[in-house]
Amino acid sequence: MSRIEALADAMTLEEQVSLLSSQDFWSVGGMEHLGIGTLRVTDGPNGARGGGGLVGGVKSASFPVGIALGATWNVDLLRQVGDALAEETRSKGAHVLLAPTVNLHRSVTNGRNFECYSEDPVLTAKLAVAYIKGLQSRGVGATIKHFVGNESEIERTSISSDIDERALRELYLVPFEAAVKEGKTWAVMTAYNKLNGTFASENERILNDILRGEWGFDGLVMSDWFGSHSTAETVNAGLDLEMPGPTRDRGQKLVDAVTAGQVSRETVRARALSVLRLMERTRALDDRRPPAEYADDKASHRALIRKAGAEAMVLLKNVGVLPLPASIGKVAVIGPNAKTAQIMGGGSAQLNPHYRISPYDGLHVALGDDRVIYAEGATNHRFQPLLEGSFIAEFFANTELAGQAVHIEEHENAEAFWVGGVGDGKVDPQSFSARVTGSFVPKKSGLHQLGLFSAGFSRLLVDGEVVVDSWTNWTPGSTFFEEGNDEVVGAAWLEAGQSYRLAIEFATKPPRWLGLAAFRAGIGLPLGDEAIAEAVEAARQAEVAVVCIGRTGEWDTEGSDLPSIQLPGRQNELVAAVAAANPRTVVVLQTGGPVEMPWIDDVAAVVEAWYPGQEAGNAIADVLTGRAEPGGRLPQSFPVRWTDNPTHSQDREVYPGLDGHVRYEEGVFIGYRHYEKVGVAPLFPFGFGLSYTQFELSEFVVDTSRFEAEGRVAVRIKVTNVGARAGSTVVQLYVGEASPSVPRPQKELKAFEKGRLAAGEGATVTLNLEPRDFAFFDLEAGNWRVNPGTFHLMVGTSSADIAYQAEIVRKEGLAIRP
Repeated sequence: MSRIEALADAMTLEEQVSLLSSQDFWSVGGMEHLGIGTLRVTDGPNGARGGGGLVGGVKSASFPVGIALGATWNVDLLRQVGDALAEETRSKGAHVLLAPTVNLHRSVTNGRNFECYSEDPVLTAKLAVAYIKGLQSRGVGATIKHFVGNESEIERTSISSDIDERALRELYLVPFEAAVKEGKTWAVMTAYNKLNGTFASENERILNDILRGEWGFDGLVMSDWFGSHSTAETVNAGLDLEMPGPTRDRGQKLVDAVTAGQVSRETVRARALSVLRLMERTRALDDRRPPAEYADDKASHRALIRKAGAEAMVLLKNVGVLPLPASIGKVAVIGPNAKTAQIMGGGSAQLNPHYRISPYDGLHVALGDDRVIYAEGATNHRFQPLLEGSFIAEFFANTELAGQAVHIEEHENAEAFWVGGVGDGKVDPQSFSARVTGSFVPKKSGLHQLGLFSAGFSRLLVDGEVVVDSWTNWTPGSTFFEEGNDEVVGAAWLEAGQSYRLAIEFATKPPRWLGLAAFRAGIGLPLGDEAIAEAVEAARQAEVAVVCIGRTGEWDTEGSDLPSIQLPGRQNELVAAVAAANPRTVVVLQTGGPVEMPWIDDVAAVVEAWYPGQEAGNAIADVLTGRAEPGGRLPQSFPVRWTDNPTHSQDREVYPGLDGHVRYEEGVFIGYRHYEKVGVAPLFPFGFGLSYTQFELSEFVVDTSRFEAEGRVAVRIKVTNVGARAGSTVVQLYVGEASPSVPRPQKELKAFEKGRLAAGEGATVTLNLEPRDFAFFDLEAGNWRVNPGTFHLMVGTSSADIAYQAEIVRKEGLAIRP
């Protein structure tokens, strides 16, 4: 009998049940009398935030977001990132990181695309496995998420993702399957949504039949936060751990369910063993130290973030302007993202970074004091700019702001996110009110816009007068994970240099799904035509204009999808005006996915820089100046327009959903598969990316000696750097069936290899294909099937740039167990 089996058998039913729900927001309580420590988890995936809220808290290293790591196509780099994040997780006193996120880019407007790697399941799977292996090699548990079907943030806590079996098997389950079978992940997090009508957290088919039965998963299954909705159903279906605590559906309810015969004691014991096994693997079983969080600003992590950020950047266009020569004269750095470092997306992935380097800062250091000029040009914020400064928050143990304050604390800005405990436990987190006060001194006179939104009731007062009412007629919106309302905006004329007293009054309301309370207040003075005119003048004075545009973590965020893929605000106008003034215009995009580019023919260069973490500006400067190459290749197709996207439909049930259902009508045809099926060319294809050097492919050889007997094929091809400087490229191997018996994509990525070569250097790459790489999921047989017939092998550097093709023939069919 193993140690954890002995521990489980030494427990009473009540003690076993106590392991099946968290004791608080982040930890599963131990049992001192049995020598069991406390298991602590923390949010990822682009850092380890620790046990604080989504704002503030102990500082952490901010790594590139998921889509940026996806753009690297670098398996070894992902393992290094996982290894570093294990160190970050330990610095936050945790044993488990809630990462990686491997849902696919079904649409171009999913608010959480930034957090996921790719539209392609094979690319996603290989990167996820490497990330998991890096994490777990250091004894930190990975929690792959969200299992399964969370490809949109709209009504995600209640909607049913209706996915047919082939799409489920051939696309959405692939990264999870690889994480279990190859990565040996120690934990899986269920999605909020329903899958084909049943909540993922109580879906026995995916948790017990597929995850544990078919794939042999022996780890822990936890709910997303507040994502469990039942007692017997979730326990019987295979959900081990309800998060967060205190429990809502377990505890005495589960004990009673056992007594009533709804759940067996053997099932409870099996769920408790899953928790104990994770504790044992992460060394939490013997960890009885009090939790300690600290900021660990490691030089090695800084260097890795900077390297990964540069390697993630995709050079989409370059007409003789990049890299910037050492002899460059004046460079105009323009745009809303020039002096604001956009380093991450929003939601549970956000954290308090050690620092933020903006593109202006990075270029200022790289080029020198006298060569950089600046103009803002336009804004791109979704909400009014956050009110910064010192604020005092007074808490009341009622919802009427009545009586004496029971707790007082300082805030660094006019934003708060309360989960779990509030006010050092002196107030009920589900029933309290707060008054947050501070002052504001405007730099310019004018009609200022003041914005406020909240998960709860709120209002904003200026010198005692209500300017923004987010209390009266409060209605649900898309902020704070759909627990908050949409921003309410008021206006007030404010004089420059005068101090105004601001007060935000807040009171809780019953939650819709998630138990949280929050507000955010902002203030801004709108920019006019003169701002674009100033940017044009700066561009005229410069040899090169670098326009830093895109979105922010307010747009690319958990909890809401994008309204479109047009650039927010007047950014398109800004680029057009600057390009007209200076043909040597370089656009640096920072987004969590595609955007429409109506100005693409008028600019000299475009770099997609994503959200590359705290070293953003340094990594961008490295790429622009040639200190590093743009090593990225697109992990998601960029369509010309939003309407080209496979989920854009007149049928709202296809997207964004209707009457509680979102129907994955496109089946297996997402991303590049869709564009090729319908014959619509994307603006930039999947896998695309330019370099500062040139590569040639040659000596293409296909070895089919094992194809008929074993279903295996080896493809070899020589890659040569024929340019003048070192660089990297990604060789991509796609497979297509010539005459499929069911609708299949023309090509599907099945293998890839990234390599770095010196100028003039060549190397031979071998890409191996397994039987599953030729198979589709046979619905009638319930297994994978390879048909007899002809298959096309295509090798190139993007889904649209195929250098070599070959046909191979299989005489006999082959069935493969799932």
